[in-house]
Amino acid sequence: MEIIRSNFKSNLHKVYQAIEEADFFAIDGEFSGISDGPSVSALTNGFDTPEERYQKLKKHSMDFLLFQFGLCTFKYDYTDSKYIMKSFNFYVFPKPFNRSSPDVKFVCQSSSIDFLASQGFDFNKVFRNGIPYLNQEEERQLREQYDEKRSQANGAGALSYVSPNTSKCPVTVPEDQKKFIDEVVEKIEDLLQSEENKNLDLEPCTGFQRKLIYQTLSWKYPKGIHVETLETEKKERYIVISKVDEEERKRREQQKHAKEQEELNDAVGFSRVIHAIANSGKLVIGHNMLLDVMHTVHQFYCPLPADIINNTSLAELEKRLKETPFSPPKVESAEGFPSYDTASEQLHEAGYDAYITGLCFISMANYLGSFLSPPKTHVSARSKLIEPFFNKLFLMRVMDIPYLNLEGPDCNIQISWIDDTSAFVSLSQPEQVQIAVNTSKYAESYRIQTYAEYMGKKQEEKQIKRKWMEDGWKEADSKRLNPQCLPYALQNHYYRNNSFTAPSTVGKRNLSPSQEEAGLEDGVSGEISDAELEQTNSCAEPLSEGRKKAKKLKRMKKELSPAGSISTNSPATLFEVPDTW
Repeated sequence: MEIIRSNFKSNLHKVYQAIEEADFFAIDGEFSGISDGPSVSALTNGFDTPEERYQKLKKHSMDFLLFQFGLCTFKYDYTDSKYIMKSFNFYVFPKPFNRSSPDVKFVCQSSSIDFLASQGFDFNKVFRNGIPYLNQEEERQLREQYDEKRSQANGAGALSYVSPNTSKCPVTVPEDQKKFIDEVVEKIEDLLQSEENKNLDLEPCTGFQRKLIYQTLSWKYPKGIHVETLETEKKERYIVISKVDEEERKRREQQKHAKEQEELNDAVGFSRVIHAIANSGKLVIGHNMLLDVMHTVHQFYCPLPADIINNTSLAELEKRLKETPFSPPKVESAEGFPSYDTASEQLHEAGYDAYITGLCFISMANYLGSFLSPPKTHVSARSKLIEPFFNKLFLMRVMDIPYLNLEGPDCNIQISWIDDTSAFVSLSQPEQVQIAVNTSKYAESYRIQTYAEYMGKKQEEKQIKRKWMEDGWKEADSKRLNPQCLPYALQNHYYRNNSFTAPSTVGKRNLSPSQEEAGLEDGVSGEISDAELEQTNSCAEPLSEGRKKAKKLKRMKKELSPAGSISTNSPATLFEVPDTW
């Protein structure tokens, strides 16, 4: 079922009914974009920790708009042994409810818009007929605005006008507005004295002037009139004043209040569907749904939370738990026992550290109570909220396994990261190793090898590097002893663009062509030809050997990992040698 702004209210009861009778829901969203900076592959790197992935999406994806929300409800029919499905396509758009409501800004990504357009997505339904919505904070602010207006209309607001015929209260109307207010009062007096006219339409005016009128009339005319703000076709607001008796005035006030509530519900809009899903407590499923969930919470419920605890050291933890959203507990020492002062920070005294640990526990436990309905300011150490944390020992500096479980099996996989893209993984059941290795043969984004293979590869790389360096020194020695061949040999190395670095703990210096050799290089436009080699018979054998070694080094380079010491671009430095041969 397609639902837009024009048919949302008439079909809302069908949505509520489907949610109420469903066994579970499936959801999906369409967005105006995915990433405002990194590429999608960088934004969803396979080596991200959950925290890193969440922070990336929160930073780079939340300025886009979720403008279509898909909901399918599923209910099992035991009679016919089948599922009954009801599907809804909601087009949503944050249309401002009034001048004081949020004017949402969002961004678009051309590739996402192009993809949706190619799939036949109707953007007119979004921008012209999208269902409005408010998150909880926006709804609260809007209701407060209505309550304030109602209190002013009922005379609870501050008095802002004093009639010339009375001496009550000092005049607080600004000088430039006194004439305007006097004219309004005069028109109302004429209305009340007229037997023919029942209503008075004032000219459109500013919001500040309307506020002055409401405050003045609620004080000067507590009975006998009804005041209401209406809107012209051009969206200009004006005040209508009607002569009524007390019964009629109350009836109109009730109608006005009901209308305001209906307008508020219309402004909350699609968020009412999200509230119904959340309040049902039923299973919600999705496909790769992290982004869907984050946008749903961000747009229709509340801003996404930040990581509230980034450092678990005791001193930093105690400081953090004194700040929002936590609150420090009230604790005092029993009679006859010394008290601690957290300002003195007696860290690493066992009693003081135990005291701080207890304070941290109380703050975090009470914070869990804030999520209850209604919220609880005190959460007992025996509360059901605490049970999931019983007998779990936190493992410091272990990213993938947060705790040691004393009451049940631990995680059967342990991970120790080597760098950003590789890690050691140990399995509790050795027979699973070969299964993992066989499975990885079909993977494109990762590779698995046994620990024995890993160590064998490391040893092989060391041997290749050692032989490579030894051959390099021998070649350098032979060229140093045969200076006639040096210019050609250097040119050969240079234009083949092969170079290497020999690690050393002593200082290093570069071996580069001399000025004369550089002059020779200027006259060569490519590799040395066979004819040129033949002209230098005395150098032919060393050069031939040099070419063989170059090919050999190239093969070695392919075998080495990226962490190897072979360099492929070094035009200025042919190779490095120690100061002492």
